[in-house]
Amino acid sequence: MPQAKDLYDVLGVDEDASQEEIKKTYRTLARKHHPDRNPDDPNAEETFKEIQKAYSVLSDEEKRKQYDAQRRFGGGGGFGGGEGGRGAWGRSAGGGPEVRFEQGGFDDAFDGRGGGGLGDIFENFFGGGAQPQGRSPFGGGQQQQRRQQQRRGRQGGRDIETTLRLSFREALDGGRKQVELPSGESIRLKIPKGVRDGFKIRLKGRGQAGPMGQRGDLYVTFEVGDHARFDRRGDDVHLTETIGMFEAVFGTEVRVPTPYGQNLKLSVPAGTQPGEKLRLKRQGVQTEDGQGDLYVEIDVNIPQDLSQRQRSTLRSAAEDANLL
Repeated sequence: MPQAKDLYDVLGVDEDASQEEIKKTYRTLARKHHPDRNPDDPNAEETFKEIQKAYSVLSDEEKRKQYDAQRRFGGGGGFGGGEGGRGAWGRSAGGGPEVRFEQGGFDDAFDGRGGGGLGDIFENFFGGGAQPQGRSPFGGGQQQQRRQQQRRGRQGGRDIETTLRLSFREALDGGRKQVELPSGESIRLKIPKGVRDGFKIRLKGRGQAGPMGQRGDLYVTFEVGDHARFDRRGDDVHLTETIGMFEAVFGTEVRVPTPYGQNLKLSVPAGTQPGEKLRLKRQGVQTEDGQGDLYVEIDVNIPQDLSQRQRSTLRSAAEDANLL
């Protein structure tokens, strides 16, 4: 029988890792290995389940103590109470310690509460609803998904696609929006904060119904409009600010807008060149994962209506500085 994987090794944390470190690592691994983000990896679902199992134990102080004790003394058999607890506990691959699949564990890892955060998105994405104990809250395995697809095909349910158009600001803010589906049905859809153009989500069971009542899925693609001044690149935002020639030569301070309606002071160093970019950290697009930066490209306005005297003065200064 193969050796059960060590739960600390699954998450890649030390035995004395804090709960905050375990949660942070889990969030990173869960996003990275989620099956829907790795459709071409046949092992993605199994890896994702292992990560969930490890987190469900190590994130619970009592379960972690039991696991540590078993691990320290090399105890075998079921972790958590033997055969009598099989309704609440599932045995990990390879016959290792039994662990409970926690409902809502993925949600809690994101915002520390049941519900909210990215959970609302995944509720729509995977159809929501309470999950049976011993199963991941993200749906069944690949075989079960195939069986569901086969049944849907036999019963005539069909997947459909639609596009939801958002303004630049609507995409930044996210939140709930009333959406009318192609079928005429109206729902409140959770829009991820800072969603990018072209991002697609799936609403399970919102597609076209077949003769037996089984419905396909609805795929919603977000189409984000442009902004007059801001150019979004990933989670970074770029804009151009024009200053005068002498401001570029001697340096200046300007106030620049942010995507969220603020105006920030930006110091432009003396000798700044046309096309040079200055960065304002963490002033770009906010998402569940963090915030991008705001890049300000400096455009220099060269005066065209100088008098003869002014031109002469500038020429003399340039000659003194060996610039001509």
